[in-house]
Amino acid sequence: MLAQKGYSVTALDRCFFGRDRFTQAASHPNIKMLVDDIRTVDPQQFEGMDAVIDLAGLSNDASAEIDPELTVSINHQGGVRLARAAKRAGVRRYVYSSSASVYGHGQEVSLNEHAVCRPQTLYAESKLHVEDELRKLQSDTFETVILRNSTVFGLAPRMRFDLAINVMTLRAWKERVIYVMGGGEQWRPFIHVHDVCRALMMGIESEASVVSGETFNVGSDDLNYQIKQLANFVKDIIPNIVTHTIPDATDKRTYNLSFAKIIQRLKFDPSSRVHEGIVEIKQALERGTVSGDDPTTHTLGWYRSLIDWEKRIKELSFNGKIL
Repeated sequence: MLAQKGYSVTALDRCFFGRDRFTQAASHPNIKMLVDDIRTVDPQQFEGMDAVIDLAGLSNDASAEIDPELTVSINHQGGVRLARAAKRAGVRRYVYSSSASVYGHGQEVSLNEHAVCRPQTLYAESKLHVEDELRKLQSDTFETVILRNSTVFGLAPRMRFDLAINVMTLRAWKERVIYVMGGGEQWRPFIHVHDVCRALMMGIESEASVVSGETFNVGSDDLNYQIKQLANFVKDIIPNIVTHTIPDATDKRTYNLSFAKIIQRLKFDPSSRVHEGIVEIKQALERGTVSGDDPTTHTLGWYRSLIDWEKRIKELSFNGKIL
């Protein structure tokens, strides 16, 4: 989206999910691909950049629990290192993709950006640590913008079937069953991946007087739902489905958010609703353009595979080779 608007973009990625994911993007004349790691990237790479959007990290609550030390090194320390490097390099605008999961166990509804955060996972704690550091780094010459994204849904180039709406749609289409985890009473706000990109663009393009040093919940008041409601939405699109409700007392996450600030300041209004996201995923599954059998669509399982492969390669290699 940035390149299509004429921006010159450098995309830095560790490529955990394969370099082929970027084949189309890398062919765009306005995009330069840089395969690197936020924990080690040379700070000089940020010189001459007007803005940075930080989307990096182990990307959900469950994945962050695999290896706590790894999560801290990437999501916390790596995120802080990236921001400091950007500031030293003279970057003016820094947009951080945080998460609504920082609210953890919300004890009221319509939580705004000043509500007490009660993170329940290491992933959420890491996001808060980076947020705190960004507030310290904020200045007239280093404008930080923190976006607390709702739970994402919808079709994407690196499809994810470990997100509530997406995985419910996949299982309903493939197995004719829906599992409502955690009892279904817990609240979550939702947002389409395309609308997340729109919010990130606003973080880049908005006047400093509107966004600099600010934190925004990203979503819409009418996209707050209890998990059990999602099952009904999926059944509206894919009928004749069996629903299983599975209680899970260990997961205490529940948060219902207010989006008044982003609506008032940025006039942000999500363009896609849940039913539309379910329809586009169902159609993509029918066309075969996405597949739930692709291991990279399941983030936790894919990270576990990478860790297992690394272990096996170390055990089997001799003189730096496998064969």
